Amino acid sequence: MKKTALLGIFSVMVLEAGCLMGPKYKRPVADVPQEYRAPAPQGAAAAASLGNEQWWQLYQDPVLTQLIHTALAQNYDVRIAAVHVLEAQAQVGITRANQFPSANVDADVFSQQNAKVSNLLPAYQVTGGELNLSVIWNLDFWGKYRRQTETARAQLLATEWGQRAVISSLIANVATAYFQLRALDSELEISKRTLASRQQSLQLTHVLESHGGASGLDVSQGEQLVYTASETIPDLERQIQQQENVLSTLLGENPGSIPRGHALTEQHVPPDIPAGLPSELLERRPDVRQAEENIVAANAQIGVAKTSFFPSLSLTGRGGLESNALNQFISQPSEAWYGALSVSQPIFEGGALRSQVRLARADWQEAVLSYQQTVQNALEQVSNSLVASQKDREFREQQELLTQSAQRTDQLSEVLYKNGGASYLQVLTSETSYFSAELNLVQAQLNERLALVQLYQALGGGWQQ
Repeated sequence: MKKTALLGIFSVMVLEAGCLMGPKYKRPVADVPQEYRAPAPQGAAAAASLGNEQWWQLYQDPVLTQLIHTALAQNYDVRIAAVHVLEAQAQVGITRANQFPSANVDADVFSQQNAKVSNLLPAYQVTGGELNLSVIWNLDFWGKYRRQTETARAQLLATEWGQRAVISSLIANVATAYFQLRALDSELEISKRTLASRQQSLQLTHVLESHGGASGLDVSQGEQLVYTASETIPDLERQIQQQENVLSTLLGENPGSIPRGHALTEQHVPPDIPAGLPSELLERRPDVRQAEENIVAANAQIGVAKTSFFPSLSLTGRGGLESNALNQFISQPSEAWYGALSVSQPIFEGGALRSQVRLARADWQEAVLSYQQTVQNALEQVSNSLVASQKDREFREQQELLTQSAQRTDQLSEVLYKNGGASYLQVLTSETSYFSAELNLVQAQLNERLALVQLYQALGGGWQQ
């Protein structure tokens, strides 16, 4: 016991005197501007960011909220990402175990009988046992195992940020698919309403023709209007069912119908969308944080490679009981022990060790460049989303005015035609223009909401739970 205590004290002293090889991690420099290249709120409003909001506060449709909850629980990509986190956690435990001693216990019981060889060597039987405890400790004097553990922990954090990126993408995909579905519903409603109106107008034209107030050309043009509206309905119904299948897959379910909530025009769009400071993006975007953790892991690997130049130290101990007589296994002096300190120093590796260091440094440089590229791409996405959000809103406002004007033109042309002041060709043109304007307005309303989804994801929002 005294020998064991002295050995433990010596080991602790050796470890405390050890050093940690490799450079200390420093966040690489990234060219981050003071503000985004896009119109954004100034002053106090600039300090806030849409990316800090919870997703259920942004998407206020109860049905959409429930769909996102279902997707987060059942989507296969999210579940696979969660398993990747568990794998990384287990890898940290495996790597960290190298810092500690390993101990094994083995026991043997044997019985041996030898035949008589001669009068001098009569037959005999031996029955005995052996019980041993062996301990091996590879001392982490140069910090090799600590650096490996640092690498594994950084990879775990990178995996966790990767999981958050998957969650953020899933929420954006569900919201996008849902808004597209509601836009198709609006287009189908417009098409059915237009078809019913044009069928009534065609019936009126038939009446006017029978009384000499309209020609066969007017009837033919009226039929053209009806067929133009009716042909869109089957195609829209096809798109709606396919879009429901897309949503079902995102939910982790088999293809099926999807419940509906608010209409597209009732979906919440904030009047002002604060972007926050670009420097905050480095702390909030999952892909940026994941790229930074990859640098941490690569930085630690440089230290691991450097430790290969230095001696490796290991303590070996073995102790136990041995006896050729089981009934005297404890009472008879049978104690045996062994202890050793081993030192191994590489002498010639053909340049492999230096190449390992160069490889680790190259991996680190690649990780740094990947991080800087990720930051640049994030800034581009935010700026593009800010511009799209503002311009899509302006476009929607102008499209509303255009639709209102087309509606008035359609109503006036129909009144003039009924009173003989316009040809049916003018009615055909105004009807077609109004129908197209209504469908384009739905697309503009959809684009405005999709721009909000893209901006929220670009700002790093959605993964907060």
